[in-house]
Amino acid sequence: MRSCSHVLPVSVLVALLLSQLCSGIKWLALSHTPSSLYVNQTQHCKMLPGMVSSQAQLCRSNLELMQTIIQAAREVKKTCQKTFGDMRWNCSTIDIPPDATKYPPDLDRGTRESAFVYALSAATISHTIARACTTGDLRLCSCGPIPAEIPQPGYRWGGCADNLHYGLIMGSKFNDAPMKMKRSGSHANKLMHLHNSEVGRQVLKEALVKKCKCHGVSGSCSIRTCWRGLQDLREIAMDLKTKYLSATKVVHRPMGTRKQLVPKDIDIRPVRENELVYLQSSPDFCSKNEKHGSVGTQDRQCNRTSLGSDSCDLMCCGRGYNPYTEKLVERCNCKYHWCCYVTCKKCERIVERYVCK
Repeated sequence: MRSCSHVLPVSVLVALLLSQLCSGIKWLALSHTPSSLYVNQTQHCKMLPGMVSSQAQLCRSNLELMQTIIQAAREVKKTCQKTFGDMRWNCSTIDIPPDATKYPPDLDRGTRESAFVYALSAATISHTIARACTTGDLRLCSCGPIPAEIPQPGYRWGGCADNLHYGLIMGSKFNDAPMKMKRSGSHANKLMHLHNSEVGRQVLKEALVKKCKCHGVSGSCSIRTCWRGLQDLREIAMDLKTKYLSATKVVHRPMGTRKQLVPKDIDIRPVRENELVYLQSSPDFCSKNEKHGSVGTQDRQCNRTSLGSDSCDLMCCGRGYNPYTEKLVERCNCKYHWCCYVTCKKCERIVERYVCK
């Protein structure tokens, strides 16, 4: 039996079962870390769930980094569920409790859903660390380097760039650790997860853009101070969602002296570095099926007027939907008073909602 790190205090039996869950995304269980626990002592690393031995070692040697990694785990869950809130698979299964004895199949079987989660996890942990360097939350790093290229007239490099270089180094070291263990599941799954994690980081690199702030008399913007900053995680997740929708199914077969992943239907070419890949097809997620990791769409809210994936026709899989009304209380008729406050009235309105049968 392969061993993971210690988890939050639970029974010995559950701890033994957890030792079998050395999945690459088990560290997302860190999202359940109590907000009252501030990791500033090495013994705290034993209280954190979901880490393999090399991640626990990184925790002990980089205590300050762990609060940022815990935040990244929370961001992965929140971002994934927002990004897929309009689809049948809505990332609800990513919220794995620390004492879980197994993963839901949609994240454990090498599906395109697990491809997205691995890519998002890799991008998010590096994104969160890079931003923490900029905001001063990490004393281990500082602002990113000033670009070597000469700025255009009217522009100058300044500000505090996101430290993507440090984020990528530390993020990949922590995120990829379970997949680089000798006994970390099948070789095919390991290759798939490592590939998709690298795709996530590639999308993150492409999200490092020039951001500028204007200076000048009366807002004339005669000079712009610029720096390299990362796009918001939401935009990165949407880019990965596009790759999810066009992901390539692969097979694990001999190529030369070793086995590699190659596209199943077009194996005349190698897997591209910028495409998400998956090994197993997914169910349609219409009905509840624990064997396939589907929670179904019964009682999911749908949009009757939409033509997209959140439409009642698609979301409800042809089963129909039930309407209900909801009372909303909103601020209205707001007025600005000199100087300087705003008063508003409260207005009520009735809206009609729809949920799948």
